[in-house]
Amino acid sequence: MKRRVVVTGLGVVTALGRSVETFWDRLLRGDSGVGPITLFDVSAFQVQFAGEVPWNPESENIASPKELRRLDRFTQFAMAAAADAVADSGIDFSKEDPFCCGVVIGSGIGGLSEFEAQHERLLTKGIDKVSPFTIPKLMANSGSGQVSSMFGVKGPNYTIATACASATSSIGDALRAIQYGDADMMIAGGSEAALTPMGLAGFQNMRALSGRADAPQKASRPFDRDRDGFVLAEGAGVVVLEELEHARRRGARIYGELMGYGASGDAGHITQPDAEGRGAAQAMAMALADAGLNADGVQYVNAHGTSTPLGDKAETLAVKRVFGDHARRLAISSTKSQLGHTLGASGGIELVVCALTLLRGVIAPTINLENPDPDCDLDYTPNVARDANVNVVMSNSFGFGGHNASLVLGRLA
Repeated sequence: MKRRVVVTGLGVVTALGRSVETFWDRLLRGDSGVGPITLFDVSAFQVQFAGEVPWNPESENIASPKELRRLDRFTQFAMAAAADAVADSGIDFSKEDPFCCGVVIGSGIGGLSEFEAQHERLLTKGIDKVSPFTIPKLMANSGSGQVSSMFGVKGPNYTIATACASATSSIGDALRAIQYGDADMMIAGGSEAALTPMGLAGFQNMRALSGRADAPQKASRPFDRDRDGFVLAEGAGVVVLEELEHARRRGARIYGELMGYGASGDAGHITQPDAEGRGAAQAMAMALADAGLNADGVQYVNAHGTSTPLGDKAETLAVKRVFGDHARRLAISSTKSQLGHTLGASGGIELVVCALTLLRGVIAPTINLENPDPDCDLDYTPNVARDANVNVVMSNSFGFGGHNASLVLGRLA
């Protein structure tokens, strides 16, 4: 029999703020975290805006100044979000069996900034000038490994790279680890810092990004008729998952029960979604079945909603395929309208949003939804947050490569 799993801690690093409370308050106000890129010179780029995180690692108390120099930006994000999630959970790992506590933190790309910096050194200064810390810094599993070392947890420890579904896949795998007794607690989520010259150029040149240079804060507009691509962003979202009775014994605050997980593959184009949303629908249907719920048991869906012409339409079709007539009674919103697309971190940040939606009874809006697309004709909570009695939520993540993942989170019954 599967054990029950609950969420007991939340942590984020986002363009809307470092603390969960600041992030949530600004999300409900409908603020945008999109603005000019300051991390590097973008004068030669067509796209010059993104969801950049204001970041001062020395103020985070996650490592010494010397150690910070050995950590890529995405690893620093992962450690900071994990530290907040663990503090929020109130867990004292010194009192736990370290082999019963683990980490799964995903990343779609990993240490891209380190790769670029050391490649430049190789070409301009020679082989001997490439840092010996290059490989440990750029490894996609660096975030998960560093977080496990931070807290001395020695249970399951790995990284999932399923592009923009990485965090959701990681949380789903962490759920399974607890359900089947491989761990009692897991730190899970995703981190990404692909806002670099190569990252921006790559996404720009594949025409995936919005070119709305005249109004960057309005560039991410999921489900809007005039959407023209996503806004590149960075950040991290991490949660603490815990076996229900373990959480109850220590008197933990419980945000909700992680009830179901589903995953599938499109087996089609490397970047474009299945036009009919069949793979996405399969992941959602599997998550519902895993949770033991009918479609009408869900009140809110945090959509993948990236603001791409093909993706938003396909997700709308997938929601209709799974939820039938109930699709028109669902509240749906896209956090990416405010943050931009944090790639492999997005599912972690969005599960934090789902947990807060359950706790606070408020649905964050989809901002910039000004001209509804006839092909996207569901209730996307346009522009203004909404009070709602929500008992069960779904979070969707769909990645390049055809990776689809969905989670179901509900109030603890």
